[in-house]
Amino acid sequence: MKSKPLITIATVTYNAEATLARTLKSVAAQDYPRVEHLIVDGRSKDGTLLLVQRYVEQNTNEEIPHNIRLICEHDNGLYDAMNKAIQLATGDYIVFLNAGDKLKTSQTLTRLVESMEWIKGDRANPAIVYGETDLVDDEGRFIRHRRLSAPEKLTWRSFLSGMLVCHQSFYVRTDLARTEPYNLKYRFSADYDWCIRLMKKAAKRKLPIVNSRLVLTDYLNEGLTTKNHRKSLVERLRLMAHHYGWPAAVAQHLWFLLRALIKR
Repeated sequence: MKSKPLITIATVTYNAEATLARTLKSVAAQDYPRVEHLIVDGRSKDGTLLLVQRYVEQNTNEEIPHNIRLICEHDNGLYDAMNKAIQLATGDYIVFLNAGDKLKTSQTLTRLVESMEWIKGDRANPAIVYGETDLVDDEGRFIRHRRLSAPEKLTWRSFLSGMLVCHQSFYVRTDLARTEPYNLKYRFSADYDWCIRLMKKAAKRKLPIVNSRLVLTDYLNEGLTTKNHRKSLVERLRLMAHHYGWPAAVAQHLWFLLRALIKR
């Protein structure tokens, strides 16, 4: 029997009672047998932990029970908690699925693994597997396909055009992720920087980046970056300049501005 990779789904929470249930439900519904759900909570004060407790209890009755782990302790913000998840994950691959986000269908992980060639212990296994994302509202209803679509062939240079692959549809080998923690000096765009650094590492090691050609995730259309759009753009400009140089970064942001004006 062909071995299958263990997939760690990391969910970082803090007072997420309003949106967490559908995330937990979507992970519980997966028909893929090798799932670790790692929940890193910053000591929520609402009903988040009660939801997690019920989720753990229900998991024992599932046909395909998953390994659920809860870490509940103070952190220094979202990206600090995500760094904790990377260090604690035991899966071969890790993806971040935040409260309110969900896996597209119950077959998502099964189909994702089918899209890649994976051999247990092989250092040449894909560094990253990626796919598309749909946007949903607070009730989990479909809004639209994400405007930025995943390119057929993804490289670190692709992200000069913006974050073409949503963070929640970006599955990374855990051993590589541990070597590139989130940079905590970035408040809004550490995920953008993290993805670029991992793609650079994949290129350096000549490791495949695999397009699953699947819609992997329903993404809640109101995150930290969305709420702080202007500050996020300034930070993104600095990050682009760091990775691609100031001329390319400024030119790309002028194009972003022009495109926004044309759409008005």
